[in-house]
Amino acid sequence: MSSDETLMRLAIQASREALAAGDRPFGAVLADSAGKVLHVARNTQFSARDGLAHAEVQLVREVEVSLGADSLRGATVFASGEPCAMCAGALFWSGVARIVFAARTATITRLIGGPSLPIQSAQVYVGANPAPWVEGPLLEEEASVVLAQWPYGT
Repeated sequence: MSSDETLMRLAIQASREALAAGDRPFGAVLADSAGKVLHVARNTQFSARDGLAHAEVQLVREVEVSLGADSLRGATVFASGEPCAMCAGALFWSGVARIVFAARTATITRLIGGPSLPIQSAQVYVGANPAPWVEGPLLEEEASVVLAQWPYGT
């Protein structure tokens, strides 16, 4: 069984891969309840020419195709950045039970700028049934090192 830190480091590594590909530096990992890695995805907004291709959305899309939607239900997602409102919604509708993030929305906005939905993931789930459990930040400094390399700045 992998620790949360180990799984988060996989998400941060995926964010490095996104950055190297010219995409926004975000990654996400899906793990089952025992901590087994099921899938790793990265942001592909620019390389795929898809503005919705945030790491968490890509994770959901790829897992549904390769492993089936049931693999998402009750699982945990580790995200290198706090999921935006769109991604939080995608994770909710896919049945993810737990979300752990590294860099907070405020940190992301400060380091890479650009459009921002200034709402915390947990706030998206107020009143949701069942609401995913949201934890973070975890390893925010490590994720921030990657975010700070985004060449377009604030």
